[in-house]
Amino acid sequence: MKRIGILGGTFDPPHQGHLIMAEFTRSQMELDEVWFLPSHIPPHKQKAAVSAEDRLSMVEKAVEDNPHFKVCNAELTRKGTSYTVDTMKYLIKQFKEHTFFFIIGGDMVEHLPKWDRIDELKAIVGFVGIKRPGYDWNPPLPVHQVEIPLIDISSSHIRNRLSCSKSVRYLVPESVNLYIKEHQLYAADSK
Repeated sequence: MKRIGILGGTFDPPHQGHLIMAEFTRSQMELDEVWFLPSHIPPHKQKAAVSAEDRLSMVEKAVEDNPHFKVCNAELTRKGTSYTVDTMKYLIKQFKEHTFFFIIGGDMVEHLPKWDRIDELKAIVGFVGIKRPGYDWNPPLPVHQVEIPLIDISSSHIRNRLSCSKSVRYLVPESVNLYIKEHQLYAADSK
């Protein structure tokens, strides 16, 4: 039986913070793998700035050199709004031999009770919260805690830099940086 961490997100674009979060969680939770799960249409965020195909390609490039990281395109193939409970039910049905843990940022922990069908979801997966400085840790539901170094990188910050033709080197993996340049993503004139 494999222990699998699921790290969902728009990954618009994926960055070093995502990779650090996944690696620290994998190590501290003794997970066999972490699966990166790009969302199709997240219920709580605005539409992604680039296509699902580009986001999927960037995630594949970001994780390609880590044998413990995989990409799961379940939400992109299912289409529609990406509710975690539906995705996890689908994955559990497909991979009956795995135990799943859903990885969330510490800022999302307090919002768990508001998630769609949270009672169903907490019955089928464990939650892993990434402890972030500045947020109280009083989870309303059982959540495993993982501490990581403070990495203040966000996809929106990266998009803003790119729209102003500023470098994002070292904020994203070099393979992602090259993909962004090659496909002219996020540039002010690409909109």
